[in-house]
Amino acid sequence: MVGWALFPRERVTISGEPVIYHSSEYGRRHFCGSCGTGLFYTSEAMFPGQIDVQMATLDDPDAYPATAHIQIADDPRWMAGVDELPKFERYPGG
Repeated sequence: MVGWALFPRERVTISGEPVIYHSSEYGRRHFCGSCGTGLFYTSEAMFPGQIDVQMATLDDPDAYPATAHIQIADDPRWMAGVDELPKFERYPGG
C-alpha cells in the first residue's frame, strides 16, 4: 500500500535526476536511479500540470495526512479488515 499526494508540478522540488519508466501510453513512473525507490507518477492525460508523489519520499511525510482511500474498485477482499491487523514498530521478531 502506498500513500500518494497530488501537487502542482511547480510546487515540487526534486533533488537529482529520476529514471522514468513509460508504464502506459500516457503514464510515467519516476524512480531513484541509485536505489530504485518509486518517487512519483505523472500523466498529462490524467493529471495535467501535476505530479503524484509517493508520500514516504517527502522530507516530511507527516505534513500531508491521508484524507481518503482511492482506487478501491480492485481492492482484494482482505483490505476490508486491514485496520484490524497487528501493528509493529519494526519487523516482528527482529
